Amino acid sequence: MSRAVFTLVLSPEVDAHIRRHGEAAWPYECCGFLYGPADGNPRLITRALRAPNSKEGDQRRRFEIAPTDYLEAERYAADHGLQLLGIYHSHPEHPAVASKHDLAQAMPFFSYVIVSVRGGRAAEMRSWRLRDEVRAFDEETILIAPAFAKH
Repeated sequence: MSRAVFTLVLSPEVDAHIRRHGEAAWPYECCGFLYGPADGNPRLITRALRAPNSKEGDQRRRFEIAPTDYLEAERYAADHGLQLLGIYHSHPEHPAVASKHDLAQAMPFFSYVIVSVRGGRAAEMRSWRLRDEVRAFDEETILIAPAFAKH
């Protein structure tokens, strides 16, 4: 059985937003929401918004988004004609590779963008999507493309 191949297209503004947020939160993990049009193929991310990291304890190695923040994110999407398409977060001093904890928390459909932040500077960024048939991630190719309409 072949694996799905996904592409995630970020606007330059979204790319910069994620990187700045990761740097600002360092040495702690940041997190936020990713939005775009409902039926993009490839998936277009036209907006990113910060979310509070509500994880109790060591936020250098974990993030958590409160259920009320997810509700607010869904309301924001509906109010702005967008769809909530994913989550981003940072990995301070670690690669942008989804962890076992990330996998355990993942929901189908969402894209999970991870930016590695080393020494306070954003480094590599990768994206992951939960495979439908098993509890595993497939990597999404990330493209930065300014040539699509903003929503």
